Amino acid sequence: MKKENVVLRTAPLRIGISTRALFNLEAEHEVFLKEGVKAYAALQLERENTPIERGTGFEVVQRLLKLNEEKEKPFVEVMLLSRNSPDLSLRAFNSIEEYGLPIRTGSFTSGRSLGPFVPAWGIDLFLSNEDGDVRAAMSAGAAAAKLGPAPKNRLEQLEDEVRIAFDGDAVVFSAESDLIYKNEGLQAFLAHERENAKKPMAGGPFGNLLKKLSILRQIYLQQYNTSKVRIAIVTARNAPAHARVIHTLREWGTPADEAHFVGANNKTPILKAFGAHIFFDDQEKHVLGASDAVPSGHVPGPHDPANLIIPAG
Repeated sequence: MKKENVVLRTAPLRIGISTRALFNLEAEHEVFLKEGVKAYAALQLERENTPIERGTGFEVVQRLLKLNEEKEKPFVEVMLLSRNSPDLSLRAFNSIEEYGLPIRTGSFTSGRSLGPFVPAWGIDLFLSNEDGDVRAAMSAGAAAAKLGPAPKNRLEQLEDEVRIAFDGDAVVFSAESDLIYKNEGLQAFLAHERENAKKPMAGGPFGNLLKKLSILRQIYLQQYNTSKVRIAIVTARNAPAHARVIHTLREWGTPADEAHFVGANNKTPILKAFGAHIFFDDQEKHVLGASDAVPSGHVPGPHDPANLIIPAG
């Protein structure tokens, strides 16, 4: 058995996802906000046997779970983590069964924070619509993102692939270089990146997740060095700052299938062309723009959401 298989069967990629990230519960959430928890609970109970529409995180979860091999220990596990009460868990699991998703475990906390349960479950990636839970998950050491709205009119190809796109700085890599740009300006940033082009960057909040996904990518590596797990870096860096990205990925042993150094250009057309099943970025404006085309998640970071960091010369 390949060493990669042993690694992931022993310590599978674990994803925690909230019910509102997995399913489209926006109408029910609106009732919760406007009419309160009792009206929300009554509506959920009334719809207990009505399947819930797919949400922003559904497709990437479904595709990752399809990578598991029948009658073998899974490479990927998914846990449902919800602020709903245990009494309301039936609708979620009824919908999971309807879609044929192999999700069997989870936590339901009746409104309490999900943060403490992220390390308890050993979660590698947490997806939610609740900002507080996302930040608590990051504090616990997991990669975590607040999902935007699900894109509409999405056309799909290559049913057996899962395609995941990441921003670079403050997501996969640390925010150190971004902060030089922010505090000292573009020329200082470019000088720093030229000087340190072959020095690997430190990992950011999604660094460990990229490394684990790279193991999954290696397991499904096919002819011509292509994999069912396709990874892209989509970053506002351009030449000459691009070189440090490549040297860092080499040093980490985490080759990307695609890298797009977009500079000041819009990321959304690139992400649409890539066909990402999920995209992670630390700048909210990028996430909101991309959400029209691909499922996207905001990674809380150190930057002012009103001022984009675009380290491009």
